[in-house]
Amino acid sequence: MRLFRTLAAAVAVCATVALSSAALPSAAKADALQNVLSAGKLRVGVLMDAAPWGFKDAKGEAAGLDIDLAKLMAADMGVKLDLVQVTGANRIPSLLANKVDVLIAAAGATPERAQQVTFSQPYAAVNLGVYGLKGMATATDPAELKGRSIGVAKGSTLDIWLTDNAPGAKLVRFEDTPGAIAAYLAGQVEAFAENSAIALKVSEDNPGKDVELKFLIRQSPAHVAVRHGEQDMVNWINTFLFYNRLNGKLSALQMKWFKEKQTLPQM
Repeated sequence: MRLFRTLAAAVAVCATVALSSAALPSAAKADALQNVLSAGKLRVGVLMDAAPWGFKDAKGEAAGLDIDLAKLMAADMGVKLDLVQVTGANRIPSLLANKVDVLIAAAGATPERAQQVTFSQPYAAVNLGVYGLKGMATATDPAELKGRSIGVAKGSTLDIWLTDNAPGAKLVRFEDTPGAIAAYLAGQVEAFAENSAIALKVSEDNPGKDVELKFLIRQSPAHVAVRHGEQDMVNWINTFLFYNRLNGKLSALQMKWFKEKQTLPQM
């Protein structure tokens, strides 16, 4: 009997240890949404060099559609907002390194990027295209861009698309969007490749310079991005976007910054 009691006690101890060990991964697993709510602060990665998505206004303050959306998100979440400046190149690495909780940085969803992060439903939509002077011929086929010098941000979606589909175009690559636009304004390239929102801002800021769509590539929705495995966070963001689509706040931001109404596709 004494041996039986000893064995039973040993089995009980082993079972307790096994149960505790099984519970550890669940207890240790981080949850971005709960972490943000507990901390009372939402860290949002935003661009500051891509007007009207995100930029510094005349007072040196952050402005743009992404900035306004980040403010609205933090307000609906009931937490303080911490804007973290990122670049087009480091925005996803910053998210993966946990330097930000979410990205609201004019990010388009692609199968390749979806291997790294999880995307929300779209919150805005623009058109990707090539923009140039009035005298430049309008193209309906990428082959018609042959010989045209086009400024483009290196490694961007537009750079990749034009490289693959318009091999005859003379792509002039710059480190970022402002570099490509500055080259266009200085007459160093005939055109620049960007989205319609940025092209509109360039036109508004430079009334003496023509900025016309010369070749339409496709519509390009923008999405909020979160780390893989953060399903609670992406569910909340999708509910947030749905709610503000219904109450008109999302479309109001689109009109304020892009000056056009657009029907958002569903993903």
